[in-house]
Amino acid sequence: MHTSSKSLCHNGRHKCNLSWIASIERAVQLTVERHGRLDIAFNNVGILIPVSPLTEVKEEDFDLLHAVNYKGIWVAMKAEIKAMLSTAGAGAILNNSSVGSFIGNPGLSAYAASKRAVNSLTETAAIEYGPAGIRVNAIAPGTTMTEMIEQWIAQDPAIIEKNNLLTPLRRAAEPIEIAQAAAWLLSDHASYITGVVLPVDGGRRA
Repeated sequence: MHTSSKSLCHNGRHKCNLSWIASIERAVQLTVERHGRLDIAFNNVGILIPVSPLTEVKEEDFDLLHAVNYKGIWVAMKAEIKAMLSTAGAGAILNNSSVGSFIGNPGLSAYAASKRAVNSLTETAAIEYGPAGIRVNAIAPGTTMTEMIEQWIAQDPAIIEKNNLLTPLRRAAEPIEIAQAAAWLLSDHASYITGVVLPVDGGRRA
């Protein structure tokens, strides 16, 4: 139960394998070649493995999940920060985490742990590169109607209803609602915000 992962370049698309370092670095390189600089980056990365108790998670699934969800973002951030420092001289990076990164998640142990690791990378990078003018934040979406959640529904048809009962707004988000929060954090309207992991979760963390 894996989703595909892509790297998007400005004004065009470049597909890459987010478990392959050279592919990620090439995506950043192509952006700089096409536009001469890198100003913003949204690391919208995530795959889900079958929902199961910790002892039933397969090692190969665990390794793939962390290669994409955690290491993929780490590699992307390294390449993006270097590109920003050498071209624009500043910039903004946003990582996609999950509301599940804040709490224990029965059945999603490896997924939640990978997203919690993303939070730590985000906060540390914000401290390290803030003096250079690079802002680094993350968003932590709640239940969102993406291809990934459709895969979860196939395993548990009642999952949306269950999650909605835990969400004050009593509904799942549409992808555009997450995208709008992402666009704001990457924009100059959020110019004094860095090191934040922003829940976009309908109030679930309230």
